[in-house]
Amino acid sequence: MKAIGFRTSLPISEADAFVEFEAAKPSPKDHELLVKVKAVSVNPVDFKIRQNSARNIVLDQPKVIGWDAVGVVEEAGSASTLFKKGDEVYYAGDLGKPGSNAEYQIVDERIVGKKPARLSIEAAAAMPLTALTAWEILFDRLRLSKERDQNKSMLIIGGAGGVGSVAVQIAKKMLGLKVIATASRKESTEWVKKMGADVVVNHKNLVEEVRSAGHQNVDYIVDFVDVTSYWDAMAELIKPQGHIGSISDNATTIPLGKLKRKSVTFSWELMFTRSIFQTEDMIEQHYLLNKVADLLDQGVIETTLTQTLHGFNVDNFKKAHQQLESGSTIGKVVIKF
Repeated sequence: MKAIGFRTSLPISEADAFVEFEAAKPSPKDHELLVKVKAVSVNPVDFKIRQNSARNIVLDQPKVIGWDAVGVVEEAGSASTLFKKGDEVYYAGDLGKPGSNAEYQIVDERIVGKKPARLSIEAAAAMPLTALTAWEILFDRLRLSKERDQNKSMLIIGGAGGVGSVAVQIAKKMLGLKVIATASRKESTEWVKKMGADVVVNHKNLVEEVRSAGHQNVDYIVDFVDVTSYWDAMAELIKPQGHIGSISDNATTIPLGKLKRKSVTFSWELMFTRSIFQTEDMIEQHYLLNKVADLLDQGVIETTLTQTLHGFNVDNFKKAHQQLESGSTIGKVVIKF
């Protein structure tokens, strides 16, 4: 099969930042599915791993990344019960296995969902990783519920990005929260409002921006950008006994002590935890993706697709990575094979 990967960590501007190569078509076993990939989307985790996982070394076999895919089940493993050959599926995959930037991919069926029927291939490919991340941070980490939290306030840092775009929708449309989201450009501000944000603030001078918008403090904060840079602002803005969640990597040690006086809870979210540790509730991601598919088909939430690149080739993966590395991406970039 054809695959696209990298042998060493290079700047995306370099000719060999990605290489096309031939690989053996894998076979599924146990709970695995062999999926013929039709489209993938690109997430920040893609370029972070490309930049860091093969520094100062040259791999014998190119590393294949990619953690969002839509495709068709080609073959199911011997223990598979959730899907069969011909089923259309979508998923975010597993850090421990080769990624979706290939014609075929092996994935555990317990982290796979049915493709949303109403959506195009590319519109569906935009959703798995970000929907799982947004859902888990709001419901599994912050443990929010509409009955208890309706009309409470939430600050979403990074509202126009992939995860932020989904989190804004869930927070507003499903939980009934008062949503304050960050965006700094005209286009990103308009996008975040379209997703459902009540108030949009500039991430620069965040404390002043939020308070000028009429919120002295907020009940909840979720960070999808940079927990280190925004830590002091979050500690200042969160209400006593509030809850902060983050998905970003901390560049330095986080001073958790700043939260003690307010008895504030802090939670990490990593969408890959269940698959990394093969947790007992790993199948929850299957149920979650099916639930999201239903919500997408019903129009309760909408796809965050903003750009589609056509063709499974090195140039398109380089374009997608350049776009994400620029830090100005709104919504999601998808490559349709």
